[in-house]
Amino acid sequence: MIKTFYWRDGAFYILNQLLLPHHVVYVPCRRSRDVANAIQTMVVRGAPAIGVAAAFGMALAAREKKNESPLAHSRRIMSAAVTLGATRPTAVNLFWALERMKKIVAGYPTQRSQKTLADLLLQEAQHMLVEDIAVNKKIGDFGASLLKKNSVVLTHCNAGALATAGYGTALGVVRSAHRQGKIKLVFVDETRPYLQGSRLTAWEMKQEKIPYCLITDSMAGHCMKTAGITAVIVGADRIAANGDTANKIGTYALSILARHHHIPFYVAAPLSTIDGAAPTGDDIVIEERPGKEVLFINNKSIAPTGTVARHPGFDVTPAGHITAIITEKGVVKPSALKIRIARPA
Repeated sequence: MIKTFYWRDGAFYILNQLLLPHHVVYVPCRRSRDVANAIQTMVVRGAPAIGVAAAFGMALAAREKKNESPLAHSRRIMSAAVTLGATRPTAVNLFWALERMKKIVAGYPTQRSQKTLADLLLQEAQHMLVEDIAVNKKIGDFGASLLKKNSVVLTHCNAGALATAGYGTALGVVRSAHRQGKIKLVFVDETRPYLQGSRLTAWEMKQEKIPYCLITDSMAGHCMKTAGITAVIVGADRIAANGDTANKIGTYALSILARHHHIPFYVAAPLSTIDGAAPTGDDIVIEERPGKEVLFINNKSIAPTGTVARHPGFDVTPAGHITAIITEKGVVKPSALKIRIARPA
């Protein structure tokens, strides 16, 4: 299985997704700041992957200095959490993971050694990594049960192994369904402006010999009308309590197209992506990334000098456009999400 990252000899290695599909290079992170930079610059992306990476960032922070007072040590780790939390405001898994790590720091007896605390944080980060893969496999199996033989699926951005600790959410569903002989073809949106679909999703599909066809984002409606698409499956960066879902920019438009063509629209995401503190999608902060990312591809300008561009990194799909949300606990209608949060199965 594709490794998004791994720990070895005191360093956290992150697969540099900016270099895919042509170069497979792992970036060594030896300080929490290295992890924060990797998240901020999109070396690693995808809400679950960002959360796990941030956890390892805090584990690294606990190892950076020695011979500190217990108070200075815990304060420095907590400061690293603030820095990591400022990298990507929309991905709620980031804050979920940081809170798990902060609880360990806050509950740690000051009389115990710094090394013991560092070991505990590393163990928790490693547990999150293993846990995320197991969760994704459950999501994949639940989602596969929704698909019939010869399914033609359309997906957006990359919600695969690269967006998680492994296996994937939306692509986890595709993987499980493919192993059950249900996938005829996967249409892959290229996903401007970072091209996660063409660079990452297509690469994952090729690695596992899953039949796929790359299309530009603007071709999705035509393909829904003419190519027999039977389901749209996407991931999520944050799900509000009412089921409104923030995902990579362009997802909202796909939901409208799917609704018009009467195609099921599924969101695949772990329960950690649900933000019970956000009542609706209007309460989700949408990250506004630099306009330069729209104006350049591989550092080459594609617009006239002086052109102004916007790059909202995400948009919000209303719960009413979503057929069902696929989680590790099962498939749930967005209208039933509050019940599922209050009384998890």
